[in-house]
Amino acid sequence: MGVVFHVFKRLGFGHKEKVYQAALAKEFRDKNIECKEQIRYKLKYKDQDLGIHILDFLVLNKIILETKQRTIITTKDIDQLYRYLKVTNLKLGIIITFTSEGVRYKRVVNLR
Repeated sequence: MGVVFHVFKRLGFGHKEKVYQAALAKEFRDKNIECKEQIRYKLKYKDQDLGIHILDFLVLNKIILETKQRTIITTKDIDQLYRYLKVTNLKLGIIITFTSEGVRYKRVVNLR
């Protein structure tokens, strides 16, 4: 989370989501924090491909980090992250929003 707050402090509010993602990726690299970007996971059912989920970040091979550029975190955002957690069989995801009032975040846990 320190990386997220550092990026917001340097950039402030009002940029596109891709700008924040690029800055986060650079900070993760600069701080030697293991991070993968734009990870694609196939959704399958009985050996049939049904679609692809694209994760913004996979941090330390165990935390999904999703970035949004809006003022609130919606139930749709939470549902999306929960689906990602189920598909990847990971336990923790974090949704980050960059607002005019600062960074907001929501942790989502996969209990299965």
